[in-house]
Amino acid sequence: MAAVSVVRVGERTKERLDRLKLHPRETYDDVIARLTDMAIDDEPLSDESLEHLRRSDEDIRAGRTRRLADIARELGIE
Repeated sequence: MAAVSVVRVGERTKERLDRLKLHPRETYDDVIARLTDMAIDDEPLSDESLEHLRRSDEDIRAGRTRRLADIARELGIE
């Protein structure tokens, strides 16, 4: 049998975990494992993606942005 640890969680957290169960008999370990699997990205970003993010960050810092509402209005999809 695998080692077991006791983890204290607040009542609100427990209620939230209960709502995330896929079925009533799913264990908290299963819920937490599923959530951590979703949170961890095993595929690193490519150099190209990192460069796009760097340039986007520069644009934001320099104020080269437009409001989504303005773009939607221009495209007629308000």
